Amino acid sequence: MSGEDDSSGWQLTESDPGVFTELLKTLGVPYIVDDLYSLDEESLSALQPLHALIFLFKWVPQSSNQNSAGKFDTNFPGFFAHQVVNNACATLAVLNALGNIPSLKSGRQLEDLMSFTTGMDPDTRGVVVTSADWLREAHNSLSPPNAISLDGLGPPRKSEDAYHFVVYLPITGSLYELDGLKPHPVTHGSFEDSSGGWLNLTREVIETRIATYPPGALDFSLLALRDDPLPSMQSQLKTLHTSGKEADAAELVVKIANETNKRERWAFENSLRRHNHVGLMHALLVALATAGKLSPARENAKNVMKDRIQKAKDRGEATDED
Repeated sequence: MSGEDDSSGWQLTESDPGVFTELLKTLGVPYIVDDLYSLDEESLSALQPLHALIFLFKWVPQSSNQNSAGKFDTNFPGFFAHQVVNNACATLAVLNALGNIPSLKSGRQLEDLMSFTTGMDPDTRGVVVTSADWLREAHNSLSPPNAISLDGLGPPRKSEDAYHFVVYLPITGSLYELDGLKPHPVTHGSFEDSSGGWLNLTREVIETRIATYPPGALDFSLLALRDDPLPSMQSQLKTLHTSGKEADAAELVVKIANETNKRERWAFENSLRRHNHVGLMHALLVALATAGKLSPARENAKNVMKDRIQKAKDRGEATDED
């Protein structure tokens, strides 16, 4: 979550599956993150096996008290770290999930970090995690360059919107909510596999949570932490070819192509995030000025912004301008 507190060098990142998946790759974890547009059974089954759901929502002042469901587990035996600096909540949410997945395969640095923080209280663990230079560098590598700022490109607001990440996942037969801004993990009780398992219970918890927000106040999205499906798809394709099931193989080839195209898109978008576009922007401004088009473009931009501000006022959104 962003705000006025010290970020300790952590930069804002986008809530994007490609960003999370690249972070997991850096951590040596064989998982990916996908967008989840619905909690219905069909959408969830298409992404199985699922390990955790990441709930991103716009933070409002009373939101910390709105979710009264569940109970604090003061004796939680797993991994739980507090968010002690700003802008790290995305990576912290991922670590709070990964730290509670049994037999997780990961890179040496993450293994060492998890081992080193064993037995620490959530505050100390949060300090240690966010003090790891290699982790901060991995996080920041997927943020826009410091020279690029989106501030001022939208209608001016009286306060900046802040977003926060919360994790839901099954731990020892119960559904847990891991929120780095809360003192303890929240347990939502046990679940039965015959009744839809932890995902069905998560659906109920999130729907209840959404219902507590005033109309229009909740802006949220869901992300699914899941196994990378490509290795199993490719293995299955070999089996289908061997058994002569070419029709099924052709259908699977299409699915593999779609998955591969998605990875290529993620890689391209991440390359744009890592690239510093200041030189390109300077060259474009110089070209506009040389052609005598810079002043008209500036005036046009001002008019567009005025129009956006007026539309925001018409929608009742607060801005700093009268």
